[in-house]
Amino acid sequence: MLLGKVAGTLVASRKEETLEGLKFLVLKTLDVDESETGSYVVAADAVGAGVGEIVMYATGSSARQTTYTKDRPCDAVVMAIVDTWEVGGDVKYTK
Repeated sequence: MLLGKVAGTLVASRKEETLEGLKFLVLKTLDVDESETGSYVVAADAVGAGVGEIVMYATGSSARQTTYTKDRPCDAVVMAIVDTWEVGGDVKYTK
């Protein structure tokens, strides 16, 4: 699982039939110090995340393991909204 910050939404009016009904988010990828890595990823939103929230997401075949994305051609999925995280005893983020 990876960390990201929701930067915005993505709308695709024409898409593969099995992607109908999915909400897509644009994520800025983060490292464990909450620094942006300079990369972005588009992910299906399985948890109702909003712009500005820190989320956990999975990519590759793991992205198709949620109930929301099962058997869909999806390469990234938001699977959790982060409330807090700690590294080496230091709190890095609190919602």
